Amino acid sequence: MTRNKKKFKELSPKQQVAAIVSMVIALVIVGAAERDLHRRPEDEVRGEKWIWRLVCLNAAGAVAYLRFGRRR
Repeated sequence: MTRNKKKFKELSPKQQVAAIVSMVIALVIVGAAERDLHRRPEDEVRGEKWIWRLVCLNAAGAVAYLRFGRRR
């Protein structure tokens, strides 16, 4: 089963805008998680910081950290 992947240039203008917006949102979420992780003391993080840094390499991991990885 093969998927026909479209190149970015083959997408409609609306699809191109949606792709760019979703990438920017993902980068903002990852950036916010990494910044929080950098500034937060170790005793306020659930688990090891280096593990959370690996998890935060994508938006889903960053959301998980922001939701579950911090102590209040």
